[in-house]
Order: sequence, then C-alpha cells, then structure tokens
Amino acid sequence: MSRTGRGSARDALPTKPCAGCGRTITWRKAWERDWDDVRYCSAACRRAGVSPVDRELEAAVLRLLDARGEGKTICPSEAARAVGGEDWRPLMEPARAAARRLVAAGDVEVTQGGAVVDPSTARGPVRVRRVRRPPEPGRVPRSGR
Repeated sequence: MSRTGRGSARDALPTKPCAGCGRTITWRKAWERDWDDVRYCSAACRRAGVSPVDRELEAAVLRLLDARGEGKTICPSEAARAVGGEDWRPLMEPARAAARRLVAAGDVEVTQGGAVVDPSTARGPVRVRRVRRPPEPGRVPRSGR
C-alpha cells in the first residue's frame, strides 16, 4: 500500500519468497517467460544456496519455539547461539534468513513490538513465534494458566 493509502500497480504484482534468504521477490517484466523458474532474489543467493548450517538454524528456531511453549517468542540470536556457540555473531543474518524461510513455509511469523511484520522489510530487533492456528473443530482449547 502506498503512502496515500491507495494501492499502487506494484502492490498487484505477483510475489514469491527467495529460496536462499527468504526475502520477497516481486515479479519483473524481464522474468515474464521464466517467472515459474525464478527461485533466488540475486546472484549471491543463487551462489550461496541453502547450506547445512542454514538448515540447522531453521531446526534450532523450531526446536527453541517448541521448548518455549505456545504463543511465546524467541530472538533469532538465540538460534544463532544454539548453533554457533561462542562464535555466534556471524550467524545473525543467516538466523534471520532462516526465520524468513520459515515464514514463507507458514511455520512461524516475525513480530516487532508485538505486531506481525513482513520479515523482508523489518529493520531492527525482531521476535519469532509459531503461527497461531485456529483450534480444530470439536477440540476444546486449553485454558491459560
């Protein structure tokens, strides 16, 4: 949505997540014939791909969220610390990318100040939580303790 509150032509263009970093890729005229084959947002993402460490970070995010409990959040730095140990700081951007890929898969959502935000455009500290799913029909929800 533009600043004026009206949708722009760009808002109507198709999008998809980058397979490498999870950022949003917006359709371009140059990709008109190849849009279905476009997987990466840049040559750097295409070269880097998704490494075993990236998969380990995704697993760490999900594991930490499961341990934390329903509705609770984690910081991507917690996943970086779990995977990198003492040398975790270089894993901060890969941990944020892992969170973006998990958002694209529909497993988690990224928040800032308690509100869900687009992880591709979020700047500054973010939190990650499991996607809140509506209760299954016929299932009685647990009461808060």
